Amino acid sequence: MLKIDGLKVNYGGIEAVKGISIDVPERQIVTLIGANGAGKSTTLRAIAGLVKPAAGRIHLQGEDITGLSPDHIVSRGITLVPEGRRVFPDLTVLENLKIGAYLRNDSLEDDLKWVYDLFPRLKERSWQAAGTLSGGEQQMLAVGRALMSRPKIMMMDEPSLGLAPLVVKGIFDIIKEINKQGVTILLIEQNANMALRVADTAYVLETGRLTMTGTGDELLHNEAVKKAYLG
Repeated sequence: MLKIDGLKVNYGGIEAVKGISIDVPERQIVTLIGANGAGKSTTLRAIAGLVKPAAGRIHLQGEDITGLSPDHIVSRGITLVPEGRRVFPDLTVLENLKIGAYLRNDSLEDDLKWVYDLFPRLKERSWQAAGTLSGGEQQMLAVGRALMSRPKIMMMDEPSLGLAPLVVKGIFDIIKEINKQGVTILLIEQNANMALRVADTAYVLETGRLTMTGTGDELLHNEAVKKAYLG
């Protein structure tokens, strides 16, 4: 579904991503793991149109989308759940969700029901200011907002960051459920253990280069991965 070929991204004189190639098959969960500064977030930002690649191509279902603006990327079916949630704190839960559908001009009723079925707590708090939600609830809202654009692929940047272990388990259960309902997931996550447990395919990224790939289960039991990322 999504194919990245030879992607390079520079920040000033620094090559942050050094010619990586990744395949994201339809309806799979694909994860990128690696240390801070490995180039994971930069890769997602390039796919989302937030930074311009220095080289390489990005294709979605055969269409070259390299260098398109973020709104055009969203309109083609790719959304990003950013690191740190980035909800609009002074707007209500419902208003935040509606912002996720800003490119649409059809009825939102079915999609709001879908999000509220996935996250009943958001329905309970639909008129509450997003800034007053807990960290876990804000993460649910960020995911729900991304779903309101009806994505083919949802990219997630560190969804477990700063959350309690029990909340993290709930977020990963929801990721699996969203995937089961037909949304392809591209996930980057420092909690390598959780990420590999849900992933169909996994890549290890080190200082801008891919060093390993395999199924989630293969990398979960790989001795080098265990030593570097699983403790």
